[in-house]
Amino acid sequence: MNMQTIKADIAIIGSGVGGSAVAHQLVGSGAKVLILERGDFLPKEPQNSDAEAVFLQARYKTRDTWTDAEGKSYRPGQYYYVGGHTKFYGTAMFRFRESDFREAVIGSESSPEWPISYEDLAPFYAKAEAIYGVRGQAGLDPTDPPREAFPHAPIPHEPVIARLAARLAAQGLHPFHMPSAIDYGGACVRCGTCDAFPCSIDAKGDAEIRVLRPLLKHSDLRLERRTEVTRLIADGPRIVAAEVRRDGEQLRVEARTFVLSAGAINSALILLRSACEAAPEGLANRSGVVGRHLMNHHLTGLMGVHPLRRNETKFPKTLSVNDFYHGLSDDPDARGNMQMLGNIRGEMIRSAYPATPRIVADWLGRHSVDVLAMSEDLPNPESRVRLRGDSVEIDYRPGGLPAHERFVAHVRGVLQRAGFPLVLRHRFGIEAPSHQCGTVRMGTDPRSSALDALCRAHDHPNLYVVDAGFFPSSAALNPALTIAAQALRVGAHLRTI
Repeated sequence: MNMQTIKADIAIIGSGVGGSAVAHQLVGSGAKVLILERGDFLPKEPQNSDAEAVFLQARYKTRDTWTDAEGKSYRPGQYYYVGGHTKFYGTAMFRFRESDFREAVIGSESSPEWPISYEDLAPFYAKAEAIYGVRGQAGLDPTDPPREAFPHAPIPHEPVIARLAARLAAQGLHPFHMPSAIDYGGACVRCGTCDAFPCSIDAKGDAEIRVLRPLLKHSDLRLERRTEVTRLIADGPRIVAAEVRRDGEQLRVEARTFVLSAGAINSALILLRSACEAAPEGLANRSGVVGRHLMNHHLTGLMGVHPLRRNETKFPKTLSVNDFYHGLSDDPDARGNMQMLGNIRGEMIRSAYPATPRIVADWLGRHSVDVLAMSEDLPNPESRVRLRGDSVEIDYRPGGLPAHERFVAHVRGVLQRAGFPLVLRHRFGIEAPSHQCGTVRMGTDPRSSALDALCRAHDHPNLYVVDAGFFPSSAALNPALTIAAQALRVGAHLRTI
């Protein structure tokens, strides 16, 4: 039986923040654009806002299992739906700072220079903010790069967060309104289930709602759901096809250009799985960097607990602090961003710590203000994504962790001085890889990078990798807006060729 073949001019693998932005630039160009998404539309159902279903039952998380370097299996925090991980993200849309594109040294480890600058991305940052409807206020953050006003005014602080902002300012800090992609004043009803939850009323600025849905009316764009790309096929240096599975059926996709936007881990896996006689270590991997330099940010959640005060905040992700972004005054290596987490609920605590009694977990959730301390994860070539036969191994080796621990200790003190006598902590690991990056890095030297400054593979003139896999370094801010901006830049380039 002949395998069914689907043909297009440009095939985009993945419908998340990267793939959708590339498609946004290409629609209307005359090219036939095909988006291949391994998942389906996320269903709208009561469980969308049910913390027990989302966290304890892990209703929406993939049922795939991966292993760590010690052979322990786990169910990764991967979500396969139209819109990708943005269906569950916390709506944070930060621009990277100018310094994030330059080389930096933290302790004895280094963070490499990018082959592009902030100035290269600035107009595409502005376009991405407009597309996603980002809300914020320029000029309050001392690390703000040169920029114009935000498309929309910031989301006001609720009373508990406003008091925290005032107490931080009293310490000499400069709290600012966290840039957020949410339809505040429109569809958003401040339901209290946003960060890490899917939004059943389409108020969250995710890649499906803000980018893909308006594109689907165009006749030159086709979205194929439940269609998983297993490998790419090369003929000489050019990629000529992708092998895919859809509802148990094997298909072949042919296109003149392929854009791989499956997420940093899955894009690396597809390239490694595409090994052939001409590329025994995988496609785009003459340098040997594909699957290496896996980063994920150092992420530590801090719960500021006050036993006499309940936190009734519905949407807490309105506050951030960057005073420590370039280091503490007496410890320049201890650095990072401080931002609000979504409300930590009892079900979330019990999903991470199953032995915690329900009454204790629920009490902590009601009496805490929840903050994320984020530091840069430095690239390590031995931090890897590997294929072990049909199995996936994640050998994650974070870089710069001691400096992050000192930064967390400082943020803990900031919260205590802000009025929280008890500050609990939880470190997020690679099991929840929402900030995964670095596995198909870009650079100017084909000997040490897989992609050029426009995310085109050095080895393959018609292959682009446009997700956080292209990051040479992780910076210390949420990656979504930078992925979108570079994807818009790549899409503008593709429109011209």
